[in-house]
Amino acid sequence: MMMKRGVNYRDRKSGLNWFPIGIRILIFFVLFVPFGFFAARGLFTSTTIDPQFPSLEKQDLNWRERLALKHVRSLLKREVIDVIKSSTDDLGPLSTDFFNTNDLPASWKLFSQETALKDGTASEAIQSTANVKLATFSGKKEDSSSEDHSQFIDSPAKVERRLLRVKRREKRAADLVKHDDEVTAKLENAVIEHSKSVDSAVLGKYSIWRKENENENSDSNLRLMRDQMIMARVYISIAELKKKHELAVELKTRLKESQRALGEAASDSDLRHSSALEKIKAMGQVLSKAKEQVYDCNLVTGKLRAMLQSADEQVRTLKKQSSFLSQMAAKTIPNGIHCLSLRLTIDYYLLPPEKRNFPRSKNLENSKLYHYALFSDNVLAASVVVNSTITNAKEPDKHVFHLVTDKLNFGAMNMWFILNPPGKATIHVENVDEFKWLNSSYCPVLRQLESATMKEYYFKAAQATSSGSSNLKYRNPKYLSMLNHLRFYLPEVYPKLDKILFLDDDIVVQKDLTGLWAVNLHGKVNGAVETCGESFHRFDKYLNFSNPHIARNFDPNACGWAYGMNVFDLKEWKKKDITGIYHKWQNMNEDRFLWKLGTLPPGLITFYGLTHPLDKSWHVLGLGYNPSIDRAEIERAAVIHYNGNMKPWLELAMTKYRSYWIKYIKFDHPYIRGCKVSG
Repeated sequence: MMMKRGVNYRDRKSGLNWFPIGIRILIFFVLFVPFGFFAARGLFTSTTIDPQFPSLEKQDLNWRERLALKHVRSLLKREVIDVIKSSTDDLGPLSTDFFNTNDLPASWKLFSQETALKDGTASEAIQSTANVKLATFSGKKEDSSSEDHSQFIDSPAKVERRLLRVKRREKRAADLVKHDDEVTAKLENAVIEHSKSVDSAVLGKYSIWRKENENENSDSNLRLMRDQMIMARVYISIAELKKKHELAVELKTRLKESQRALGEAASDSDLRHSSALEKIKAMGQVLSKAKEQVYDCNLVTGKLRAMLQSADEQVRTLKKQSSFLSQMAAKTIPNGIHCLSLRLTIDYYLLPPEKRNFPRSKNLENSKLYHYALFSDNVLAASVVVNSTITNAKEPDKHVFHLVTDKLNFGAMNMWFILNPPGKATIHVENVDEFKWLNSSYCPVLRQLESATMKEYYFKAAQATSSGSSNLKYRNPKYLSMLNHLRFYLPEVYPKLDKILFLDDDIVVQKDLTGLWAVNLHGKVNGAVETCGESFHRFDKYLNFSNPHIARNFDPNACGWAYGMNVFDLKEWKKKDITGIYHKWQNMNEDRFLWKLGTLPPGLITFYGLTHPLDKSWHVLGLGYNPSIDRAEIERAAVIHYNGNMKPWLELAMTKYRSYWIKYIKFDHPYIRGCKVSG
């Protein structure tokens, strides 16, 4: 309309000017309308930018960048854009592959943080995490953005809980490792203890790794033959298992040949050199053949293990048999001594009664002399004790020997000392069966020996094998004899004596013993040499401390002492009623719950706190079981004691100690020579 109006107006004014004005209007629209359009669009875009990009408002971006930013919202999430912005500012550009791990476990997302915490830098790691988080969300007002971003950075509480879980896992792992170590240690200790029961002297012969094998001349052929025989037995078993009968027969043939060649040889010098080498070569060839055909590591290992276990069982069986036989040998009396006793007994009862008495009987009750008590049923052993004492005495005429034996050996003991008087010393022999006061009504041991349970314990045949050899020594016949328990009745046997020296029949005197009567016992009853070391021969070895009576009255670590050479003050004995104390405890032990049979345990109890320790040079023990006693110690000793099973009159005696005993035997004596008592 305006144009119409304008045209009409112009037409009215001047029709000649219309065309130039139209051209001008057209040019205006062509030039300025597009510019206005873009200006208006740019203004709209700049005013409608998403408020989540406040930093972009301040930047002078061209329209292409603004257009890309406008449409980026449709491609990425808001939290992803935040992380891109913060990571780019702080750490430089990141790969978009990182944001595909949105569903990964939390421990993967905080790997660097946990590593820092484990390295002891927990505070720095948490602080740096907090700083990154604050930098990322600075300038934002929406709480939702921080909540969304927490999926990448855990809170300190979660980190602490995670650390606690890690510590618990580590602790459980350490406990399991410790438990495994303890189990392993127990198994190793059990194996070590078990190996101690195996005699290495036997099994050691089969080891080719011992130090002496470093010497080429140390019976190498002998050991090689033994090793070949062991492997032959292994391959025979495997060959039979794998149906290789020809190989098994060949191995058996070579094994028999090696056994015949070996024989009883104990060293290479016992072997026939040429024959042994041939057998070794032949066996080596067949063993090489067997290795090629039937060798199997598992089978060989299993067979060797089985052979070792079998050998171990054999060693234990042999040790039990050896112990049993040694106990039996300790109980027996050699034929020579038995012959001696019989011949002496016959000749004694052929003597007229007036010739059966000993001289100087008046000295028997003289308390100013040196009195000895010797209780024995072994004529030869008693003769050595008396002879060695008199030989080394400075004043033999002041020594008085009180011998007590049983009725079986009473005649033999008398006859021997009638024929072989101890010089100027006094001697007297008594029969224990003639002590009428020593009966079952007075003596608890006699009453217990008459009981059915004690007879069953001693005489039941099955007991010897069912209980083993450990208790066999307590069934020694000496424990059935009152000669062994008579030591607890010394004041009754010798009522007029004040002090007496008690001697066992398995000792040898090497020096003058009169100095023992001058020892001050300080009011004690018994003077004896102590035998305890750091952890052995103490009261807990002899007494049952699981019993309340024992545990309440005695110290398990109290030091033990030895019978064999003891000085007894008979005056103090009577004052303290030692025999009454012995009876009390013997009655309590009727069922053998306090100690096993024997006289040392009740002696330790009876003289507890009443024993004065003597110098060890007075009495050296162990010649009946200990092969490693120092010879200088033996030479210095006043008395040496063959306590143990290897008594010097037995064939199983240790040769190195036997010379101290046999030098006091007169082997040219008619009775000794007639009974063929060997030295």
